[in-house]
Amino acid sequence: MALEQTARDTVEAVVVDDGRLLLVDASGGRRLPSGPPELAERPQATAARVVYELTGYLVDGFSLLEPEGEEPSGPVAGRSTVVCRLLSDTPSPEARLTAEQVHWTPFAQAVDAGLPAGVPEYLEGRTSL
Repeated sequence: MALEQTARDTVEAVVVDDGRLLLVDASGGRRLPSGPPELAERPQATAARVVYELTGYLVDGFSLLEPEGEEPSGPVAGRSTVVCRLLSDTPSPEARLTAEQVHWTPFAQAVDAGLPAGVPEYLEGRTSL
């Protein structure tokens, strides 16, 4: 089975640490770090790569987040959300975004950032992975 990818394929990364969610500046506000997968790249690998490229933080994309009551979407449906484990406390200087464009946002404030379905529910009761 071939993996089809289109320009609208996007992987969003959910990175939490001590009650805060990693968000980045984007047109229209702050959002989860996100980007398109490379050819035949699994969503978990895409999430780890995108977070590193944008923010400089090393993470492990380990789990697809599926909103309750929805069918599994996988990478072909156009949008995947991946829960990531933070592996480094200090970002690499090679990040595409500046430190001012990367934000560790308390969960209560992050909910107002227009998070994808399933993310607010995932954050409920969590402080870190």
